[in-house]
Amino acid sequence: MNSAARGPVESAGDTSLPWWTSAVIYQIYPRSFADGNGDGMGDLPGISSRLPYLSALGIDAIWLSPFYLSPQADAGYDVADYRTVDPRFGHLTDFDAMLAQAHGLGIRVIVDLVPNHTSDEHVWFQQALTSPEGSAARDRYLFRPGKGANGKMPPNNWQSIFGGNAWTQVAENGAPGQWYLHLFDTKQPDLNWDNPEVREEMRSVLRFWLDRGVDGFRVDVAHGLVKEKGLPDWSGQAAMVEGSEASPQAPHTASPEALNTVIEPPAGVPAHRPKPAMDPSSPFLDQDGVHEIYRDWNLVLKEYDGDRMMVAEAWVEPPARLARYVRADEMQQAFNFDFLLAGWDARRMAKAIDESLDAAAGVGAPATWVLSNHDTVRHPSRFGLGDPTTFPKGIGADDEQPDEEIGLQRGRAATLIMLGLPGSAYLYQGEELGLPEHTTLEAQHRQDPTFFRTGGVERGRDGCRAPLPWQSAAPGFGFGTSAGVDGGHPVPAQQPWLPQPASFADYAVDREESDPDSTLTFYRTALALRARLNTGHGLLIWSPLNKPGDGILAYRNGALLVLANFGGAPIALPDGYAVELASTPTAADRGSLAANSSAWLVQQT
Repeated sequence: MNSAARGPVESAGDTSLPWWTSAVIYQIYPRSFADGNGDGMGDLPGISSRLPYLSALGIDAIWLSPFYLSPQADAGYDVADYRTVDPRFGHLTDFDAMLAQAHGLGIRVIVDLVPNHTSDEHVWFQQALTSPEGSAARDRYLFRPGKGANGKMPPNNWQSIFGGNAWTQVAENGAPGQWYLHLFDTKQPDLNWDNPEVREEMRSVLRFWLDRGVDGFRVDVAHGLVKEKGLPDWSGQAAMVEGSEASPQAPHTASPEALNTVIEPPAGVPAHRPKPAMDPSSPFLDQDGVHEIYRDWNLVLKEYDGDRMMVAEAWVEPPARLARYVRADEMQQAFNFDFLLAGWDARRMAKAIDESLDAAAGVGAPATWVLSNHDTVRHPSRFGLGDPTTFPKGIGADDEQPDEEIGLQRGRAATLIMLGLPGSAYLYQGEELGLPEHTTLEAQHRQDPTFFRTGGVERGRDGCRAPLPWQSAAPGFGFGTSAGVDGGHPVPAQQPWLPQPASFADYAVDREESDPDSTLTFYRTALALRARLNTGHGLLIWSPLNKPGDGILAYRNGALLVLANFGGAPIALPDGYAVELASTPTAADRGSLAANSSAWLVQQT
């Protein structure tokens, strides 16, 4: 393992660099964060009401998942109008007020951008459905004739990342017509990025939100916009569709009921498919042409003052290829999924740190670190499984149930490892509470299209999206405020859009705020220390204590020594160091570090 200093040398100790190089960014999933009007759905006024809480937490910026007009087939990642706030979340005036309040508290605001696809209810796609083959309206999307007799088979063998076929046939004059591509749900048709009108429209969308004052964009499916010329079959998916006439879907009707149709996975699809991005031969992900788009967007951001930024959601391997997205003339950050996927394992985590820092330094970019987000099982629950390196596609009541206590212990330990690293860190809402996955959600409450498109084989992402608990004894754990007043009496808030498990009472903000040993107190302390020690602008040097093969991870960053024990027995703390913060109150007692724990140490003078 390389023992040299790791990280962009030019960034070490330099606090004059752009804000995002060392920022702690908090992801808000709007429908599940806070409900300001009591209708059961989180909204922008709810976010505004909780900004003081986030300021006290010590974060630098927030990233908002989509809040745009949408039929919500994929929780807002099916955008019907990129310039309009969905009424479920409020109005543009609510967004402007929230943005101004956040900026007044010193919190930057990043918004989600979904450029790979639109909703099937977007005006462009509705025009495409009523326009003939070869029309300009259809060329904005990827429409193709089918194969076989009367075009009844899909144009190629591509499978949706959500399960099932990636093509849906449209009805034309009552007869089956062309097929359109959707790498995700049927209601999310892919845009044609070879079309100049598509490129110009997305530049306009960028400017619309930049003009309103946003500080940056999280770019959804950043590696998926460009497809290989000719849309060829992919050998990696050949077994999934060839010879199967059951896999094509019925002609598109734009019906909202389509979301609730269970589509059995085609024969040969494993229960937990790897993401297609992980295969470098994929003809529809990580194509070289995406980089031309981001160089163009980089120029758009440079038109504005204030260090505006973009962060790529790109499931790309190896790290050196991911680093291409953050070259000096492209994006500013890319999510580090290798670190997230490492799980609770010293060797895997050390390897992910090494390779991530090397790749980022190779292009002069800062590294980013993340443990959970809205698409993954929450890391305390993953770390509480029998194999804490697994990456399940959701957890249901019939699956192995995590050990909640040991999972949280490991989750807090991993947090200190992450926050001690140089670069930028992303937190997912509720992880500061130690919130676990909702692992017993009943099927009738699930809404994630992956659950339906795989016939329930994949449990889906609803478990990590359950609304946050704010008050332990309140209905819905205080997620929603009163829905108004009727006859002088407050009207109770409606039940949250997804049920919360009873155990969330133990993790409610009001309960944790008064507990000096709570995970919330721990996060606040860690973030304050991180800022004081300036670890985001530091350099990593592996310590002589580092022995990943023995379950020990140890590195220095400036004055800080980070020590983590992945093993099953205590290890000795080094002489001459004082414990600044341990992952649990008793983790670093009596000269040793407990199993499944970590600590921040500073050398005594």
